[in-house]
Amino acid sequence: MMLRIRSRDGLERVAVENPHATVSQLKSIIQTQLGIPVENQTLSTNQNLLLSKSLEDLVRFTDMTNPDATLSSLGVSHGSILFLSYAGDRRGVPGPPAAFSPAGSFGRKMTMDDLIAKQMRVTRQEQPHCELVSFDRDCANAFQNYVNETLAFAVKRGGFMYGTVSEEGKVEVDFIYEPPQQGTEENLVIFRDPEEEKLVDAIAVGLGMRKVGFIFTQTISQDKKDYTLSNREVLQAAEFHSESGLKEWVTAVVKLEVNEDSMGADVHFEAFQMSDMCVRLFKEGWFETEIKDDDDPKLSKMKKEVVVGVKDTKEVDNDFFLVVVKIFDHQGPLTSTFPIENRNNLVTMKALKSHLDRSKNLPFVKRISDFHLLLVLARVLDLAADVPALTECVQTQTSVPEGYQILIESMASAA
Repeated sequence: MMLRIRSRDGLERVAVENPHATVSQLKSIIQTQLGIPVENQTLSTNQNLLLSKSLEDLVRFTDMTNPDATLSSLGVSHGSILFLSYAGDRRGVPGPPAAFSPAGSFGRKMTMDDLIAKQMRVTRQEQPHCELVSFDRDCANAFQNYVNETLAFAVKRGGFMYGTVSEEGKVEVDFIYEPPQQGTEENLVIFRDPEEEKLVDAIAVGLGMRKVGFIFTQTISQDKKDYTLSNREVLQAAEFHSESGLKEWVTAVVKLEVNEDSMGADVHFEAFQMSDMCVRLFKEGWFETEIKDDDDPKLSKMKKEVVVGVKDTKEVDNDFFLVVVKIFDHQGPLTSTFPIENRNNLVTMKALKSHLDRSKNLPFVKRISDFHLLLVLARVLDLAADVPALTECVQTQTSVPEGYQILIESMASAA
């Protein structure tokens, strides 16, 4: 039978005439055919052997240490691949090196990078770390109404989702912050504003919440494409997921889907997690980040080959990176009726006055229980003292101190 031996030198083949040969006999054959002394050989069926860097690492691979074990008892048969680590140099191999073929599909020598690449096996991740994601109805409607009625799904729009994560991995989204951005039919460029995000995070902390995900829309033109997420969307989603450090991080997509009878269209929400392998590949710089216009949008390009199925490739179908998350809805503690930041119209104190006038019949704490309103107040109030005091009132739904009520109403009246 013919066995394939992968070592630091690449992939080679050895011929074993006796199908009942033992490990000891195989080592003698390797010594004869490949010129590697028996005493220097460590064999294993585990490819991680090739990543060993010390004797301590090598001794962990014990599956082929019994010299009397037969190859058949170890599941080794014709065409099997075994992994060989050896110390020192080779001795001269008699005769023509007919059994030797350089490593890799294209006859190149294997490097450590190549060996590491072999460990990058992209498979579908079956289970998300997030049990489910539940959207506050008001904030979800405020987002989808804008992209549907104002933008008409003609350009992309995005935002960061804030809420809570339970011990069981349930994510609840209670408000969406829309950062400065520029959307086109195919691209969404987010202009991060560190100062504004500092205010947003301070409000979230005061409300007992945190950043839990990223939401964006796909345009009508994208609805005609045969992908779930484009390569650009995968890159952006992986970047934010990687930055978050939150294993339950959710990526949500909002799209307009034409009904089967073509008589209308419905707004549709989908939720995913980027797979652990996707996030790892992004963190370690495997993704090609320069995307050309003629690149297939349903494929993500890698800088080095990864293994997908039995194939070494630099192009991965984006669906391999997506883990579906169940969607629910709930009525959260906040409203979303105040004008939303970074849209077409600048939000001023006039908006505050209008909002307070419309909600006169409600307790004051209810009147200010809106993230977007709190963001306007946070721009002028003290971030260290005033914002925590107000957000605590909102979180606990307790009375707002009279001093703050007077201050906020005077700010609105001065507009």
